[in-house]
Formats: sequence, C-alpha cells, structure tokens
Amino acid sequence: MAPGVELGFAAAVGPAEAWRLRSAYFPSKVGGRPAWLGEAGLPGPAALRCGRCRQPCALLLQLYAPLRDRPDAFHRTLFVFACRGGACYRLPGPQGPLCVFRNQLPRRNGTYPEEPPPEEPPPELAAAGPPRRLRCGAALCRICGCLGPHACGRCRRVGYCGPEHQALDWRRGHRRSCEQHAASGDGSADAIPEHNEFLFPEYEILIEPEEPEFLADSTVNPDDEQGAIETSKDLKEQEEFRVTSSTGEACQSLDEETLEAMAKHETEDDKIFQMFKERIAVEPEQIIRYCREGEGPIWVSGENIPEEKDIPNCLCGARRIFEFQIMPQLLNHLQVDSLGESIDWGTLVVYTCANNCGEENEYMEEFIWKQDFSAGSVCLPSGYEAKSSK
Repeated sequence: MAPGVELGFAAAVGPAEAWRLRSAYFPSKVGGRPAWLGEAGLPGPAALRCGRCRQPCALLLQLYAPLRDRPDAFHRTLFVFACRGGACYRLPGPQGPLCVFRNQLPRRNGTYPEEPPPEEPPPELAAAGPPRRLRCGAALCRICGCLGPHACGRCRRVGYCGPEHQALDWRRGHRRSCEQHAASGDGSADAIPEHNEFLFPEYEILIEPEEPEFLADSTVNPDDEQGAIETSKDLKEQEEFRVTSSTGEACQSLDEETLEAMAKHETEDDKIFQMFKERIAVEPEQIIRYCREGEGPIWVSGENIPEEKDIPNCLCGARRIFEFQIMPQLLNHLQVDSLGESIDWGTLVVYTCANNCGEENEYMEEFIWKQDFSAGSVCLPSGYEAKSSK
C-alpha cells in the first residue's frame, strides 16, 4: 500500500467480472467466500467461530496490503470475519463477534507465478464457480469457503466446516443432488452456487489515496484531535456521572458539580464526533481508511477508545500498531437491517504486528477493536448513513 491515508470504496461486480475476486488476482473485497492467499496454515473452524455465540463467522472483508520494504510480504492479505448474529454486537470493545487474520508470501512462492496475473482471465477461470478444494487438496466448506474437514456422510464429495453448514446445505438442496450422485455417480448437479444466505454480499474494494487538498480545507486541527483523544481518558472517569434515570426526581438530586461533569462529557464527545464528520465529509462513501505506521484511526465517540494497555502484543512479543479501520458506511452494503437486533458498529479498528512476523505457511491472528456511536451521534454528512447506537 502507498504512504499516507488510503480510502476503500465498495464497487459492485457482475457475474462476468467475478474472476477478478479469485485468489490468483489478489483481490481486496467485501463478503463472499474468502479468496485465500497462502494455502497452508489456514485458520480452522474453531478459530472462525464467534467469541460470544460460538456460531461460524462469515468473511466480512479481505484487504490486499503488501509491504514494499519486506520481501517476505510481497503478497500480503488481511482477512476480517464477523458473526451473522446481531445480538453478539451489543457490547463494544475487543474481538467478540469479530476476528482478523494475516497471511503473507514472498514473490517467489509455491502457489503463484512471479509475474503479475494477466489482464484477462484464462477461459477455465472465467467459467469456473467457487472452488471445492485448494490446489494443495484441502477441502473447503461448500457454504462459507473456509476449511471443510467434515465430509457429507453419504456422497463424500463435499466438505463442511461444521454441522451448522452441513444442515444449511442439506436444506438448500444438497439432499437432492446427493441422492442423484449416489444413484448415477454424476456430480454435475452439485455445482456450488456463488452466493447463499450465510455469506455477506460481495463487492470489490477499490483503493484511492485521500485527496491532499482535503488537509488544507479541513477544519480538523491535528493538535485539537490529539487533545480530544486525551480528554477522552477523562471521560472514563466521568462515567459515574452519566444519567441513570430520565425521571424528574433523579435530575433534581444531581448537585452542581455532577451537572458540570455531565456537560463536559457531552461537550467533549460532541467534539470528537464533529471531527469524525468533518474528516469523512469529502468522501462520505468510504468503507475503509488505511494508514499503517502513519496517522491513527478517527474515532466516532469519546467513549471506548482503547488505551495502549488494551491492545495486546503479538505472540512474537512485538507491539501491535494501527493498520486500518472499517467505517460504518459498509453496513449499508451488507443487507443486515432487521426488525430486531442487527449487526452494528461505529468503527472497527484493526491492529497488526509491528514486526509483521510469520512465515508463508501461517495465518497469524491479529487484533480488532469495535467502537460504537454514542447515543447522540446519529447525524452524519449527506450521503453517509449510520445506525444509531443500540
């Protein structure tokens, strides 16, 4: 990725262009099945279950982010997975219904040629559906595209990550194709459809640099932003002063000092959210902000900003640094609105190993932090929709 802040935007991809989202083309994309980079050391089904409900997670997005100064990371992709259950997003903070993995390869590797992929797809790739297996032979789940070590007990032709997806595929029609294969030995009726109700809708992510003139026109002062973040630490100390009742009697019981603290909390929170709105106003459709080892994330609230101690070091012992954040605009592309609880966030912030450790046969788990909008932060720039905090 280039220096400075880069922005990602969701772009629809038609069936005739779906080949661009396959592994051989090193895509950045939202949803669908993972386009795995390396074929060794993939996270297993247990690692891709929600930390709260323990159901399988779906690919939320993957971001191709090679490091120019690291020959061992000539190819490098970050994979973010998310639970499909809205109730699991009630609490802010680390991990929970989300997880992120990193994989990298040198230019010379056993999976891809050293030269860039062709501009046009090979005929066999253009017509091919989702793969059943990796080239190394490992089976993939027919529903989610993650490792599928469990085979159908009858036809033994298709793999699943676990019983949930085997049951879903049985209901979706594998029962009929399985019976056909058992009767005739013909597996043509069991082609894998591109999409299903478990997967998030699939889009290509287009990357563009944030326009330099934005910084000249912006009213956000870096010193003010730092000051707002520092004051957010004070907000944690003021949590005890927050309103716990809407009754008139409760309001009358608050002394002047408490009311002053509440007012200060609201003022600082509004200030941080205002800076967020101003920063995204030029490109309100952005779904990704990427800036490894540069500018930090922009926060949507003064609440629940992680401190350094909240971000665990990598397993190698190195600290983790900010790499990119996922913006709330992505929710508008995911078709997750429901009458009950639905998937929601203010921003998702990904931190990765500062030393970029790991070999090409490993998928390294990294760290993700979820921040929600505060109760009053519901007014965003024109064209930028956001859900109110639950």
